[in-house]
Amino acid sequence: MASKEPYCTVEDRGWDAPKRGPFMRMSWFDLLFMHYKVDAPIVQGLLPDSVKLDTFDGQAWIGIVPFRMADVSPRWVPSLPLVSRFPELNVRTYVTIDGKPGVWFFSLDATSKIAVRAARWLFHLNYVDANIDFKKASNHCLGKWIQYHSVRTDVNAAPAELHCEYRPVGDWYFAKPGTLVHWLTARYCLYTANPQGQIFRGEINHQPWRLRDAQAIVHTNTMTDGVGLELGEQKPLLHFSEETHVVAWSLERV
Repeated sequence: MASKEPYCTVEDRGWDAPKRGPFMRMSWFDLLFMHYKVDAPIVQGLLPDSVKLDTFDGQAWIGIVPFRMADVSPRWVPSLPLVSRFPELNVRTYVTIDGKPGVWFFSLDATSKIAVRAARWLFHLNYVDANIDFKKASNHCLGKWIQYHSVRTDVNAAPAELHCEYRPVGDWYFAKPGTLVHWLTARYCLYTANPQGQIFRGEINHQPWRLRDAQAIVHTNTMTDGVGLELGEQKPLLHFSEETHVVAWSLERV
């Protein structure tokens, strides 16, 4: 099990963590990064005018990220069974404001109705209700795979489904700064907008990602249909992280 301390320093973050205390804690387990190349002008058109799309060598990327959340709670409050542990599925791209590269979420599907509504209110994030089946299964020929099937149930959001199986392969490693893998994963803040269009930054901190390469069998993936992004037949770039412990700060206006 990875240690929960210390959190990442400026060498990987690129800037110091906030001096004030974090607001929340959480842990992410069995996380799969599925990254797809997308057309930069189209993605920029989906963002607020004041939010600049971030690209790597001119290429824009969309991330689809299934995982399990646990111990989700305000920093000094005990975990609650119905709120603090649930599977989640993110659709994200990468943006930057004031030299701080971060994540912009198009959607966050989750099974906890309480957590969905709390995150909408506290962080202005596009959390939506979904039914998600998550389990690990052993296959004598293929080894242990994670079976993941998410179907969006929120009547106020576009239909979306991800049905896949995935597993890590090879040894773990830290991504090297300057590489595409580091650029995609080493993101220590998120950006979001409130209903009035005001932009906010939410800082997070955690140890550098302990990554492994991954394999996936994707049966159904319509997660970007609702935002009008075509992924075509391209195979995603895959990376896996077994366990990451995170602290998060309350939002600040940009």
